[in-house]
Amino acid sequence: MKVATYNVNGVNGRLDVLLRWLGEAAPDIVVLQELKAPDARFPVKEIENAGYGAVWHGQKSWNGVAILARGRDPMLTRKGLPGDPEDEQSRYIEAVVDGVVIGGLYLPNGNPYPGPKFDYKLRWIKRLHDYEAELLELEVPVVLAGDYNVMPTELDV
Repeated sequence: MKVATYNVNGVNGRLDVLLRWLGEAAPDIVVLQELKAPDARFPVKEIENAGYGAVWHGQKSWNGVAILARGRDPMLTRKGLPGDPEDEQSRYIEAVVDGVVIGGLYLPNGNPYPGPKFDYKLRWIKRLHDYEAELLELEVPVVLAGDYNVMPTELDV
């Protein structure tokens, strides 16, 4: 299974590039980040015409994640990372494809430091870590792919 992740930085503005890349690279699974489009503006017809099924979790102007599967429809299992019912940012989506749980994520960048965005990033990482432990307990194949927005030094932000 060929899995790819792609920070599209505006799915509608870069749709031609995305479609060309799908045709050239032909990944089985694609995890997209930074859709910058609400759900109603996700270009599902164009993606289906390229031979991919899709699930998505959009957000106007910011964030947004999607999972594409070549030749089949991903089975949506989750929109949003558990652990904070007040979190409205579209940064996590999950689907099953061929028995594999695919988690697509767009981790917050936390900039500037210090501040509320950095604090949110740390809380989001903690929620992801807690949820990863739950996924491991399922004892099924899991792929968590996306834009982690993390560097292992203070240069991160």
